[in-house]
Amino acid sequence: MSAPDRRLHAYRPDLADIALEGRVEAARFVAGEPMQVIVHAAPLHREPRKDAPLDTEALCGERVAVFEIEEGWAWGQLESDGYVGYLPAERLGPPAPQPTHRVSAVRSFAYPGPSMKLPRAMTLSLGTRLHVLDRQGDFAVVAGVAGLARSYVWAEHLSPLERAAADWVAVAERLLHAPYLWGGKSSLGLDCSALAQLSLDAAGIAAPRDSDMQERAVGRPLPIRPDLGGLQRGDLVFWKGHVGLMQDATRLIHANGHHMLVASEPLAEACERIAAKGGGPVTALKRL
Repeated sequence: MSAPDRRLHAYRPDLADIALEGRVEAARFVAGEPMQVIVHAAPLHREPRKDAPLDTEALCGERVAVFEIEEGWAWGQLESDGYVGYLPAERLGPPAPQPTHRVSAVRSFAYPGPSMKLPRAMTLSLGTRLHVLDRQGDFAVVAGVAGLARSYVWAEHLSPLERAAADWVAVAERLLHAPYLWGGKSSLGLDCSALAQLSLDAAGIAAPRDSDMQERAVGRPLPIRPDLGGLQRGDLVFWKGHVGLMQDATRLIHANGHHMLVASEPLAEACERIAAKGGGPVTALKRL
C-alpha cells in the first residue's frame, strides 16, 4: 500500500495527526489546535524556512489545525483544502466565529473604522472569508481581521457564502494580468491551480489545491480529440503540472510562467508552446 500523500496528510517520523493513528508510523500523535490566519495571507512552506519552496498560501480567515509550533513556525493543515505545511506562527491567531461571507472583489481593504479616508488596516484578496457581525452604513463590520476585534469592509465587496457565482470563468477573467507566483493564491500573485481553485470556489465548487489533484477530482472527463475540438466555456484543460480554463471553444485563460501573469490566448498557441518547452501534450479535459 502506498503511503498517504504528505501534501494532504499531516505526518512526520516524530509527529502526526491523531486522525492518522494506525495508518502511519510516528513517535507521537496529537490533535490539531484550531487557529486562523489573521493577516492578508500566510505562506505555507514545505519546510520551516523562509527560503523553502512555497507550496500555497492561506488567505486571511483561513482555519488551520496546528500540530506544533517550534521556533516561530506552525506545522499545520488548512481546513479548506487539507494542504499541510509550515506557516509563520506570527500570522496566526485564535479563530474568529465561522465565516459568513467571502470577498468577491478582486481586492478590497479592511479599515479600523467605517470610513474610506482612514488608513487601511489590511488588504483583502478575492476569496478571503470573513465573519460579518453587523452593517454600518456602506460598511460591513467584520471580526478577526488585522488583530482588531472589529474592522470595516466595503459591504458591496462581499458576498454571502451561500451566494455562488454563476460563471467561474468570469471570476478568472477578473484576475487577468495578475502576476504569476508559484504557490501564490492571492490577487497579488497566483499560480495556475490557484486560479482554477479560486474561480471554482467563488461558484461554490470545492477543488483541491494542485493541478494533479484537480485533474483527478474535478469534473467528468471529455474525449481528447486530435484537434482539441468540442470544448466550451468553463471546461478545464490539463497538462502535466498545469491547468487552464476555457473561455470559449478555442480560447484559454491561465496563470503561467511564460507570460508571468494570468493571460488569455488561443488554446492552440498554448499547446504548441507548452509542447515545445517539454511540457508534453494535454493529459485531460474535464467538464463540470
